[in-house]
Amino acid sequence: MAEINLFLIFLGSIFFDLLIGDPRFLIHPVQIIGFYIKKISDYLINNFGTNKKILFWGGLFIAISTIGISFSLGKLIEISYMQLRNNFFSGFLIFLGLSSCIATKGLISSVKEIAKLIECKKIKSQNEKIIKEKVQRIVSRDVSSSSIEHLLRSSTESLTENSVDGIFSPLFWIFVGIVLVKFSIFLPGPLSLGFSYKAISTLDSMIGYKYDYFRYLGFFSAKIEDIFTFIPSRLVLITLPLVSSKVNDYISIIKKSYLDGIKYDSPNSGISESIFAYISDIKLGGESKYKNEIIEKPIINKNGDNCTEEKINLICQLILRLQFLWIVIFVLIFFII
Repeated sequence: MAEINLFLIFLGSIFFDLLIGDPRFLIHPVQIIGFYIKKISDYLINNFGTNKKILFWGGLFIAISTIGISFSLGKLIEISYMQLRNNFFSGFLIFLGLSSCIATKGLISSVKEIAKLIECKKIKSQNEKIIKEKVQRIVSRDVSSSSIEHLLRSSTESLTENSVDGIFSPLFWIFVGIVLVKFSIFLPGPLSLGFSYKAISTLDSMIGYKYDYFRYLGFFSAKIEDIFTFIPSRLVLITLPLVSSKVNDYISIIKKSYLDGIKYDSPNSGISESIFAYISDIKLGGESKYKNEIIEKPIINKNGDNCTEEKINLICQLILRLQFLWIVIFVLIFFII
């Protein structure tokens, strides 16, 4: 009975995120995780910035401790809920916690807002500054000198990549946790795995870079994120065409997306960007600025159109359709197992 209630809480948290998103009056778990990561990272960088070995092993400590604390907190709440027989307070914490792990409304709303501002016929210098500030919040590259076309591409690439990191990977690991606790309450559950993946994703976004001291400090964080996003990104690859108008070209679309996607250094971001690019028929990749370094990313779907507000709206629709498909599949699997 408790497992079914947990599954219902999971479904409720998904719809809560779709309707409300993250309530502004609550402290988001990412803020707490981010504070912890930043404090230790700053200490290591400020005191041992030239010592590669200390940065390397310090990065391992940051990764293990952040994930371990996140997992333990989630597991503690889960055990409390199960042992106290569906305790309301613990159930409510699980509901809010699971909702905070999923970022559908926040991601879609922010990118749609940027696209709408860009597509205005008259973009004044003040508006352009606001647009760049909004884009900078969702990307790691430097967009201070970007053209309007590049801002649209940056926003679209962030949307396609973060749809996996912020939506489908958390959904996958939360569901794995729901299945595991059907066998034992002491196995990893939905909240412990959801919090753990959120910690992994935050680690990667904060220190998982390949320049300066981050290449040592964030080495383990980046590798762990690669491992835990590997399966969800491939599941998106093979399921997204099913909710698109190009389902008749299923094999061809997957093959093209995979071949373009594996050209990226990241084993996952290229895959997720490629499948969205081919289905929405847009071109992604190209020149991007990180700090003071210009990086040329492989071109995805070279014959595709430029990114527009219309294309971004299409991608947002695809994300929502795919999320619904995954929920249906999760329901079927849950009651079959």
